[in-house]
Amino acid sequence: MPHQLRFLTDEALVPVSAVPTPLDVLVVVDCGDLDRLGTAGALVEHSGSVVVIDHHRTNDGFGDLAWIEPDAAATAQMVHRLLAHLEWGEGPEVAEALYTGIVTDTGRFQYSSTSPEVHRIAAEMLEAGVRPDEVNRRVFEESPFAYLQVAGAVLGRARLEPELGLVWSTLTAADLDSAGIGYEAADGLIDLIRVAEEAGVACLLRDLGDGRTKGSLRSRGEVDVGSIAASLGGGGHHNAAGFTLRVSADEAIEQVRKALA
Repeated sequence: MPHQLRFLTDEALVPVSAVPTPLDVLVVVDCGDLDRLGTAGALVEHSGSVVVIDHHRTNDGFGDLAWIEPDAAATAQMVHRLLAHLEWGEGPEVAEALYTGIVTDTGRFQYSSTSPEVHRIAAEMLEAGVRPDEVNRRVFEESPFAYLQVAGAVLGRARLEPELGLVWSTLTAADLDSAGIGYEAADGLIDLIRVAEEAGVACLLRDLGDGRTKGSLRSRGEVDVGSIAASLGGGGHHNAAGFTLRVSADEAIEQVRKALA
């Protein structure tokens, strides 16, 4: 489990190598494309049917049955509807997981996709015993001290290009190695960069160390970064998206500049 989600139950998690195959049905959740499955993508070939549940607008509907709802604020919102339709019920651990999925995908209910339904689901989860203060503390307010070192390095390299409305920075493998933490512990760095009020778009580029660069994009709403990411082989939402290119960080930011020009 990622560091910030270690409080959630993991008793149902198994490594890909331990999943018994062949499978009658494989349900893929919150993956905008097949590549997002990573090593689990091999399971697709050993499954009778593949069901996709997702809310990414750039999802082209891979799988045998695809439920894609771009207007949903979170895939957890869709899963909640499915559980209610199946009358499966939701215990405290499920409620906590669903609430966490919603609160993270809505940016703590601040993104434009946050709907009345989202708040109704959140209220239902609180009634089931979820403690919002506990979830928010664990997810957003606790990081290893080393995270501050990495954040300092990334913020120190931040650059503002007002003519493009762009603020961007880079995260290197050396940053993580010197701090002794993994990338998942530094996942929220893009949110530190995006606060620059002079920029409508924020970009964080991570050197993957194998000739590839992974980019995260955020928008204040005027620019559709999902379309930009899609043009670079990635995908996502209007205000949050990502891509991976087999180029250096300098070449990657140049492609982002061209897309914004």
